[in-house]
Amino acid sequence: MDQIANVIQVPVRTTLTDDPVEILTFAADAVDKGGAALATLVEIRGGAARALGSHVAISRDGRYCGYVSGGCIEAAVASEAVAAIAEGRDRLVSYGDGSPFFDIVLPCGGGITVAIHVLLDNRAIRTTIESLRQRRPAALRYSPTLSRLTVENAFTRSAWHGDEFVSVYQPCTRLLISGRNLEAQAVAAVARASGYDVVLDSHDTNISIDDATAVVILHHDLDAEENVLERALSSAAFYVGALGSTRTHRRREERLRQHGWARSDVDRIKAPIGFFGLTRDASSLALSVLADVAAARLAARP
Repeated sequence: MDQIANVIQVPVRTTLTDDPVEILTFAADAVDKGGAALATLVEIRGGAARALGSHVAISRDGRYCGYVSGGCIEAAVASEAVAAIAEGRDRLVSYGDGSPFFDIVLPCGGGITVAIHVLLDNRAIRTTIESLRQRRPAALRYSPTLSRLTVENAFTRSAWHGDEFVSVYQPCTRLLISGRNLEAQAVAAVARASGYDVVLDSHDTNISIDDATAVVILHHDLDAEENVLERALSSAAFYVGALGSTRTHRRREERLRQHGWARSDVDRIKAPIGFFGLTRDASSLALSVLADVAAARLAARP
């Protein structure tokens, strides 16, 4: 009866997520519960909906989460992974252009290759999860020859390095929002819905402003923003944006120069804040700010 209960004939997606921490946690937990595999996008031929290094985590019973495409082949990947787990052997599988599966066509018209690794333990994955939770970049090196997953430290992007594939992970984008108004609440709501780590109107100087943090300053008073603005300019934040018109920003620049800030520091401030110019309501401002932050993060870490 137990063996029958542990078999799912059709793979079942459990969670709609592409967050690496959630996917890796699912994989690590599934190892503890009896078996799992981690499928990794290791080759793209033509167009693709996901980046190299994207994952699907699959449990022995066919439950899975994550994406290596736009959602069109994940169930097929999960089926291959369940077979790999039962066999106890890793495998490489191609889909779309150049694939033997003529009935699986990618909408983008391209092709991808997925490496399916049967997880025998979860130590490397648990270490990677802990690094990301502590807001440190992390990486996993996969060796198809050795069927082994190990922790890596010094790579900037997911790619093949010789005969081994390295998946690189960056900390979640943190949004530090300063302001107690409708605009700040709207930006926070959109950011949370986008999966960002949101810190709203915190005066806690222990909150880390690292290179994965965007500082969004939404005050209507230059005096009220002074402390957080100077703290942001002293940090490694990848984005510093401030509310106000062009005239207000000229006053802001003058105040900062009087306080001894260099032109290169002042030029880091995006003001007026936002991606698509003047807005007249909080919802539009929130969309504009989040689009600007997302574009800046992509530019900082392609």
